Amino acid sequence: MRVMILSVTAGFGHHATAKAVGDLLAARGAAVRTLDVYEYINRAVKSTIDKGYLFSSKHTKELYRLVYALAENHGAGYFTTPISILNIVNALGASKIARIVTDFNPDVLVCTHVFAAQLMNEIKKRGLLSTTVIGIITDYTIHPYWENVPYIDYIVTASELLHHRALRRGIEANRLLHFGIPIHPKFNREISREQAAGELHIDPDRPTILMMGGSMGYSNHKKLIQALSLVGIDFQLLVVCGNNKRQYSSLVHTLKEYTGPCSIYPFGFVNNVEIMMSASDCILTKPGGLTVSEALAKNLPMILVNPIPGHEERNVEFLLNNGIALQVTKTFPVDEAVYHLFQNTPRLASIRQTMRAVAHPDATERLCSFILEMPPRASVWDALPDS
Repeated sequence: MRVMILSVTAGFGHHATAKAVGDLLAARGAAVRTLDVYEYINRAVKSTIDKGYLFSSKHTKELYRLVYALAENHGAGYFTTPISILNIVNALGASKIARIVTDFNPDVLVCTHVFAAQLMNEIKKRGLLSTTVIGIITDYTIHPYWENVPYIDYIVTASELLHHRALRRGIEANRLLHFGIPIHPKFNREISREQAAGELHIDPDRPTILMMGGSMGYSNHKKLIQALSLVGIDFQLLVVCGNNKRQYSSLVHTLKEYTGPCSIYPFGFVNNVEIMMSASDCILTKPGGLTVSEALAKNLPMILVNPIPGHEERNVEFLLNNGIALQVTKTFPVDEAVYHLFQNTPRLASIRQTMRAVAHPDATERLCSFILEMPPRASVWDALPDS
């Protein structure tokens, strides 16, 4: 079995999903190739998409929210006119990507970003390819434009609770795979609190909060720590700053003068989040799709802060409406949210029970099994027209 995974650089989640699926497929004997489609079409376009996403989601939130809402409410055609930049790039790059795909000759293609799915949709529409294509939505919503890729054979969603929304967006039921968002299989392994705390060299008996701001480290950890010091509980705080080196340095500097009741452990980018989650009582985090799925897999209650407009705000709606999380707002600050969570034992038990019902910790395994059970193709060259 040969599988090609196509991603787009726009945040960390799409690549994390691609890696989770690719690694497990490879471990099960498949030949896997992963690539960023726009890097092969045009590196300037790749850089523009990546930097534009980071800048707009962090510094022009209202504009980003407006654009997302317009695309969501008015359909795919609102920003995808025949002369739109993405349509032009896809039209010019379709033949190039089709050649790369056919050179690898995959039995299955997997797209972890809707832009990659749009490109493959264009290629299949032209008759340049007939390979089965699976798209993966990496948030707890149906992103704009997924309803406009009819040549994508299957679409993986985060939850069966999104089935009705997907149908309303015009996606046929027989194309929907409610497997959950693929995450690294390590989050599906049970680790005792004592073992996890031992690996982190922390006290397993003290209340522990894991604080994360996403791979880009958006959250203002200094303010959050100051607020948590007011709760009156002897917390241990595991603070992950991600790739934000400035934030990490600022936090380390702040801790030199910190005299509060909490024990605080700062981290940069880490590869052992599953250990940290196993040692914690709750997670204080941005509601990125991958982080949410990992917390669900580890049955770790969530307190949500600083959602990126658009898709992360939809994640918040999903989680709050299903009774899975609390959200920090201007009128419900972090110290109150933490106090409510730790003092309301019946609510905490209810959250954990609902999380178990909604979680898909085996999402990666289910998707990979689905792929590996497909019959192999003879050759994708058969789909190419004579030159």
